[in-house]
Amino acid sequence: MSSHKFYPVILAGGSGTRFWPRSRRSRAKQVLTLESQTGKAGQDPPTMIQKTVSRLAPLVTERDFWIITNELVAPEIKRQLPGLPEQQIVIEPAPRNTAPAIGLAACILEKIDPEAIIGMFPADHVIADEEKFRKAIQRAVEIAAQGKNIVVMGIQPARAETGYGYIETGEKLDAELLRVKRFTEKPNQQKAEEFTAAGNYYWNSGMFFWQARTLTRALREHLSETAPLLEEIASAWGTKAFARKFLDLYPQCENISIDYAVLEPRSAQGEHSSHVLCLQADFGWNDLGSWAALHDHQPKDAAHNVIDGKNSYTLNATGNYVYAPGKFVAAVGVHDLVVVETEDAILITTREHSQDVGKIVKYLHEKKMTDLV
Repeated sequence: MSSHKFYPVILAGGSGTRFWPRSRRSRAKQVLTLESQTGKAGQDPPTMIQKTVSRLAPLVTERDFWIITNELVAPEIKRQLPGLPEQQIVIEPAPRNTAPAIGLAACILEKIDPEAIIGMFPADHVIADEEKFRKAIQRAVEIAAQGKNIVVMGIQPARAETGYGYIETGEKLDAELLRVKRFTEKPNQQKAEEFTAAGNYYWNSGMFFWQARTLTRALREHLSETAPLLEEIASAWGTKAFARKFLDLYPQCENISIDYAVLEPRSAQGEHSSHVLCLQADFGWNDLGSWAALHDHQPKDAAHNVIDGKNSYTLNATGNYVYAPGKFVAAVGVHDLVVVETEDAILITTREHSQDVGKIVKYLHEKKMTDLV
């Protein structure tokens, strides 16, 4: 690991709408146990955010973690992660996407430790090989410590996936490190197939590494109105004025992702500066972005079904995902369905349309059925 100190910043403010009805505003995806797993004797199985912290823990101390979240899910995060400093579970007064969230963390950490290296991590990813994951992080931190480098973890595409962003790479610097040419948002099926066949495109994992001062410098360049707000909030860190400034100024920040704010801007030739680098990573990554993705990730029976119930019976039923804990589940003559039952709602869709589940939450908001959100 670099001599620079490493600080994991976990972004945990999302509402996980594509996992409705299990994911709700105060019990969002990141504080749920989505995978089929068992905990230690007498303990509940770990949640997504607990697993995120656990796999990073061998690299840092509990006092090095920072979590950015919202007021609805923060109490549950504090309950699940009692060892983390409470003041470093930062509660956004308004949702402003990833650029202000990670930007504020960078401004505060630069104030605390001018040599700080930040790793930005979503709270809800799955990593199969945690040892390889930590080795990749150590390499990324070393690269980020060298000047102005921004490092993104790129995942070799396993299929033409339309649910992920992609990284187009150029010059190869060594066996695992490449220069980034451009970032592309979620493509249509034809584009995804072209990217996968090209060989120089990688899935964007959403994990980035940089010196805190590299990020604050980039924010001043690309978000000239938001950066001063974040710096003023950070200047009050550790004082009684912090809460007031955070509440007053943060909602004025631009609502924009770090990808668009810092990573997308490029030269007139359409390419990024030489400081944006892609580190190829192969540690069994999955972002579990939908019920279909969860089905793909889970152990299945001989007919490709995933059924989480008290007991089950299937007849001529294939490729289904059913979540109905405590219930006997019978699936007869149905294929590729997603059925999810909670105390107050039932979701019925197909794996093909599981990316549309978030639209249900939008509908519930429009109809003011907020007790179901």
